[in-house]
Amino acid sequence: MRVTAHVTPRSRRPGVERLPDGTLRVAVGEPPEDGRANDAVVALVAAHLGVPRSRVRIVHGHRGRRKILEIVPARR
Repeated sequence: MRVTAHVTPRSRRPGVERLPDGTLRVAVGEPPEDGRANDAVVALVAAHLGVPRSRVRIVHGHRGRRKILEIVPARR
């Protein structure tokens, strides 16, 4: 499953919010330096969805605020 996310780095209140159109609004406290904000996005979205971090990855938008995340479902 792929999800579009709009990321706000250096936020005072980290969190994830699902917008009516299905986009995630993700606020992280980390700065956008050396991939720290991207790592925080993956961790926060994984926790929000209740999946391991290894199941969430950024497939597009590594250097921008708009990202496309891929969530890999668990194998059965």
